[in-house]
Amino acid sequence: MNLSSLKPAAGSVKVGKRVGRGQGSGKGGTSARGHKGAQSRSGYSRKVGFEGGQMPLQRRLPKFGFNNINRVEYKALNLDAIQNLAEKTNATVITLDMIRENGLCAKKDLVKILNRGAITSAVEVQANGFSSSAIESIEKAGGKAVKL
Repeated sequence: MNLSSLKPAAGSVKVGKRVGRGQGSGKGGTSARGHKGAQSRSGYSRKVGFEGGQMPLQRRLPKFGFNNINRVEYKALNLDAIQNLAEKTNATVITLDMIRENGLCAKKDLVKILNRGAITSAVEVQANGFSSSAIESIEKAGGKAVKL
């Protein structure tokens, strides 16, 4: 195999349609654009969502809901993930930095601990938020939940 023997995959390269090359080609005259109207003119570009004058879908559907600009988004982290991290690192204190270093959340994420799975290690967990059932489970295992 060498550079002179390389070919594109069969069917991957199409020959473009040649328009405006005489009546015999079948694409002469109006160059397959039809007669008159905006679409036949050069430089025409249709607006996104334009439906030929019909009321567009985004205007036919009702508006609903709202986005709260003060919403605080938390990255949910479950107790089973905390348990795995505690076993992996043999740590007694699990900090936000440790959670970030192990790839469980991004640098700017706020972390909230939720009560899925079980925790058996007595660890101090530091996070931005806890569900009440998660605090209960951590303390039952002999640990401590520290809200930052």
